[in-house]
Amino acid sequence: MAVMTMAGEVLANSGGGWGPGGWWVVFPLLWLLLLGGVIFALVRGRGRGRWHQGQSAENVLAERYARGEIAEEEYRERLDVLKRSR
Repeated sequence: MAVMTMAGEVLANSGGGWGPGGWWVVFPLLWLLLLGGVIFALVRGRGRGRWHQGQSAENVLAERYARGEIAEEEYRERLDVLKRSR
């Protein structure tokens, strides 16, 4: 127990107040967390873009018509609007 207490005091007070003290462990961990968060955000954002790129408006409209969510007349009207807007 005394060894643990002594080790803690040495880490906290190393260098007589001129050294990094016990903080030398904290800052590298913070940088690793920051880097990991940036990488996670980039990977997650890239995955969402792929899904939306694969779904064109015409495909979504065709799926809704096939499921019976919209009538044939509405399907044809919306399809004409999509084709005109190209």
